Amino acid sequence: MSILVTGGAGFIGSHLVQRMADMGEHVVCLDNLDDYYDPSIKRSHLRSFDGKRNITVVHGDIRDPAILDEIGRNYAVDSIIHAAARAGVRPSIAKPQLYIDVNVRGTGALFEFARAHHVRMFVFLSSSSVYGVTSKAPFSEEDPVERPISPYAATKKAGELLGYTYHHLYGLPVTCLRLFTVYGARQRPDMAIHRFTQKIHRGEPLQLFGDGSSARDYTYIDDIINGIVRAWQTPLGYEVLNLGESQTITLRELITLLEENLGRKARVEQLPDQPGDVPLTNADISKARRMIGYNPTTPVRDGIRSFVQWYLSQAR
Repeated sequence: MSILVTGGAGFIGSHLVQRMADMGEHVVCLDNLDDYYDPSIKRSHLRSFDGKRNITVVHGDIRDPAILDEIGRNYAVDSIIHAAARAGVRPSIAKPQLYIDVNVRGTGALFEFARAHHVRMFVFLSSSSVYGVTSKAPFSEEDPVERPISPYAATKKAGELLGYTYHHLYGLPVTCLRLFTVYGARQRPDMAIHRFTQKIHRGEPLQLFGDGSSARDYTYIDDIINGIVRAWQTPLGYEVLNLGESQTITLRELITLLEENLGRKARVEQLPDQPGDVPLTNADISKARRMIGYNPTTPVRDGIRSFVQWYLSQAR
């Protein structure tokens, strides 16, 4: 039997493929190596799988029926962890149709694959962005999420809804995981922690949108991977779970932490707030603790130290 991991060459996906392979599972890693960021970064992730006989890499798009048919014919896929997506809140405002096509139509194609091949478990990686702008914190899975403020957020909510539909109609076990700002080794270069680290290290101006008071629940990659694996191991029918650290830090505090670890001061260029950005993310993880035993253990101070060490090891 095989696990299909979509987006397996990306930041979260590559860590997940590696973990599943280390657990002795056969993993089919599907990725189209799109150009949202430099595809050579994803190729380097794939090279880290070299020599792993229980990892099969398939180059292709989740929207391509021929690719899905090929996977269905050649591999006995009994579970899917769907990490592939067109990512990013701000770019989704510029290219909404692309995000709808990839994140909604592509996700629908995978649910249909799961139905046709009698998949026993489907884990969908959703996003904390579905919560939109709210003054209530921490964010609970029971909170209303009918007002997403970016196309990206709307597509993630659509994926959750499709998951419920396929569970209701066909009994497919689906767990949707709302991830809260994941960081760590291999983080995408467009994400704040990676981008800020690069700017400070190079002595370049760092663009700060807003006054720096916005706060995020940053979650270390190892904790997220542990949570995804626990969700995959624990079929729950249909559930939505938050995976976060359950602690927040402001952008200004984050910059200070990076300065401390890099031994350099940031050159901050303050700009107006960006459309689509939310002022706060903060996860209530009590449900995930109770239902799948999720237990994050990496405080942001320790995680940032580890990330900076990784970044410096990669910097040219």
